[in-house]
Amino acid sequence: MRELHAAHGEPLRRYLMRLTMGERHLADDLLQDTMLKAWRNMDTVPVTPDLARPWLFTVARRVFIDATRKRQVRNARAAVAEYQEIPSVSDHAEQIANVRSVRTALSALGEQHREVLVELYYNDVTPRELAERLNVPEGTVRSRRFYALRALAGILGPVD
Repeated sequence: MRELHAAHGEPLRRYLMRLTMGERHLADDLLQDTMLKAWRNMDTVPVTPDLARPWLFTVARRVFIDATRKRQVRNARAAVAEYQEIPSVSDHAEQIANVRSVRTALSALGEQHREVLVELYYNDVTPRELAERLNVPEGTVRSRRFYALRALAGILGPVD
């Protein structure tokens, strides 16, 4: 493992620095994750240096992609969480305006996203029930819900 790191660690770090646009700490973390995957899969790492380096670069690229996806999901969840708490509305006119805003925003969504939100939040259907009804995997329903809420948050804008 030491030989592998000594031979390929610095080129991998430079590659990861380019992928992370210069974020040194992130590149170092990704390098560590790459080397950890190599260590866990030592039996599949090619023995010759000419084959080991491309294998490591492929692993590093996949580790970077996974980290990027996780970061995007975390950011989207934080954005959606802002819309989870609806402030209490004491003014009836303001409540009507809010309902109208949500209806308008829902109509701007695609059919699949609108259907998922209406079924899950207004008709109180579980993701499993909706998946069975739509004949799709439950994960697809959850994914549509996630992207629908993110799109809805983008349409509605910041909530005061």
